[in-house]
Amino acid sequence: MSSWWLYNLWTDDPALAVSWVFWVIFSICIHELAHGYVAIKCGDPTPLDTGHMTWNPMVHMGGLSLLVFLATGFTWGMMPVDPSRFRGKYDDAKVAFAGPLSNFILFISMSVAAALWIVLATSVQEPARKNIETFLTVGAAFNCGIGLLNLLPIPPLDGSKILGNFIPSFRRLYSSDKGPLVSLIILVLFMLTVGKYFCHVTLGIGHLTVLLLAEALRLVVPGAAPAP
Repeated sequence: MSSWWLYNLWTDDPALAVSWVFWVIFSICIHELAHGYVAIKCGDPTPLDTGHMTWNPMVHMGGLSLLVFLATGFTWGMMPVDPSRFRGKYDDAKVAFAGPLSNFILFISMSVAAALWIVLATSVQEPARKNIETFLTVGAAFNCGIGLLNLLPIPPLDGSKILGNFIPSFRRLYSSDKGPLVSLIILVLFMLTVGKYFCHVTLGIGHLTVLLLAEALRLVVPGAAPAP
């Protein structure tokens, strides 16, 4: 039996495998483009100058990131910005928060879409009905998880930049000579200890939101499909 996550996921549920691959890549691109868009609005043309305002995932993720994704199912993206070119005092926090905010917008929109689909798409035949429900639900759950994860104040996550913009001493700490090493140790320890549980909980919150919205819709929509 293969131990490759994508093979196992495809064997168990092809719709889930396709949905996970799509939403990881698409959501990371949206996340990075949100950083770039707000950075440009704040006076920094670096995202444009470096050619990063594109939908090409290779630009945002790069070869190493995509290889890690193929190996583990998780990955990251990057958007180059130059905080020295920002105009406002708290523009660094604005640019950092734009990424998670884009994920929360996707989380909310996909939650509503999934709930509406669950309740109203009663005439759609299987497996199309279940596959589309899976696609929308994975979109909601993943974006909930990645949004909350990026708000953690652990460098290089966005939460560290937001906190550092308001607490200069924290920024000086992770910007010091030993900052990258300390940040790496903290991030690795987090992922090895509570990271797995954090991901499961945040993904669960996204899935639970869809189910609760569907139940709420059943109370107000005449002729809605009953809960299975």
